[in-house]
Amino acid sequence: MTRSPTVRPCKLINYCVLCTCVPVSLCPVYKSPDYEELGYELLMDRLVSIGYPHELLQYTYDANFPTRGLVFDTMYGNLLKVDSHGNILVCTHGFTFLKGAQIQEYYPNKFIQRDNTDRFYILNTLFNLSETYLYACLVDFFTNCKRYTNLPKGYKHGDLFMSFKSMFQDVRDAMDYVHDTGILKEKTLQNMEKYIEKDPRLPLLLSRMKEVAKVFLATNSDYNYTEAIMSYLFDHPQGPKPGTPKQPWRSYFDLVAVDTRKPLFFGEGTVLRQVDTNTGKLRIGTYTGGLQHGTVYSGGSSDIICDLLGVKGKDILYIGDHIFGDILKSKKRQGWKTCLVVPELAKELRVWTEKSHLFEELKSLDVFLAELYKHLDSGSTESPDISAIQIRIKRVTHEMDMCYGKMGSVLRCGSRQTLFSSQLMRYADLYAASCLNLLYYPFSYLFRAPPLLMPHESTVDHYPLDMNVSESSVANRLLRLTDAKMKCENAITTNVVE
Repeated sequence: MTRSPTVRPCKLINYCVLCTCVPVSLCPVYKSPDYEELGYELLMDRLVSIGYPHELLQYTYDANFPTRGLVFDTMYGNLLKVDSHGNILVCTHGFTFLKGAQIQEYYPNKFIQRDNTDRFYILNTLFNLSETYLYACLVDFFTNCKRYTNLPKGYKHGDLFMSFKSMFQDVRDAMDYVHDTGILKEKTLQNMEKYIEKDPRLPLLLSRMKEVAKVFLATNSDYNYTEAIMSYLFDHPQGPKPGTPKQPWRSYFDLVAVDTRKPLFFGEGTVLRQVDTNTGKLRIGTYTGGLQHGTVYSGGSSDIICDLLGVKGKDILYIGDHIFGDILKSKKRQGWKTCLVVPELAKELRVWTEKSHLFEELKSLDVFLAELYKHLDSGSTESPDISAIQIRIKRVTHEMDMCYGKMGSVLRCGSRQTLFSSQLMRYADLYAASCLNLLYYPFSYLFRAPPLLMPHESTVDHYPLDMNVSESSVANRLLRLTDAKMKCENAITTNVVE
């Protein structure tokens, strides 16, 4: 998929490796929901070890509940799904979905100032899925536990008060603990077949890319972990093509940088050092030489990498799965071309295909709604009854959302796009379920996005040059309205009967 007007062939291609695993930027390599379940269990164990009730261990991870892009309100403990402007689309308190009047008790305008990062925390990454579900479990437990008194901003037990803010901080500290201690890495390496999915097409893709461009790998992980994961991913019986010998994974890259500390990597960065690949330890002193093939570097910055490889920002196609740490920062600070890997896209497309009739009904309802106001203007005193249409729109939207999961689609809520979707459209030039999709395009391919009509442009009918203007306009509009009216009348009649 592309949202950028044009994405031309690039001289340099980057693959990103995040924190504690090789993510989907190389391929959909970590297995969902097994990996999220592992992260959730480690987080819950940590919270119990620092004093949280043991009864919390009765909760088990439900992959059907969380979705990326939700917002956690640290004041009221709610999980929110919002659009790009901060309008609330879905709101839950624990596992309880709040209705309109309940939402307005917390947010009178059904709106949040999402730029208020001290209060609202955006759960955008794949790692945040387990964290999202954990927040719901904690709120659900303390809300229903009779030992605790429910208050608007937290819970009270005797003389002790636990705010949602402190609960949020405990979860964030637990997340840091799981990553900093290396326990998640350790568990991953102990059972890579369960948590890491490798694809034999990966060496082929990288070998083809390396024939036409430079390829580099940037990861926040240390060298030892990167070596273990990458060796597993490239452990195939033969090389990239049938009959060719197997190659070491570093041979597929012109440059490898570990410990990059993104997003700091895209700003001032850190000291660039060499890694002793025999011991995994860093060599003393700052590296100041030129590019040495086969050398693994630690730290550095995006500017240093560009200098070593002899390229500029617009020459780079940067592939990653972290909307903030990878895509947003590389785009805003460096002007790199970006490709966001969205593994959820496979499910999104499947549901979109199977349930396309629901979206078509939503569009028809909008057309029918407009038709009711067709002959009215500012001087009209009558007001059409649209309550049945509004009810039907809500029901169709809910039915669509439930096809994706309990929190709905990561990209939309009915006909409205989510915050995650708007960020994707703004900062990612390309997006796909896997970088392996690039295997099926020539590297000379010019990606172009389909033209998007603005609201005022969509009201104008376009017609063939050999057709009379009035004939085309009237015929098309009459056909659309007749079809929409029939569908909507049937739907609304059914709704009223129900």
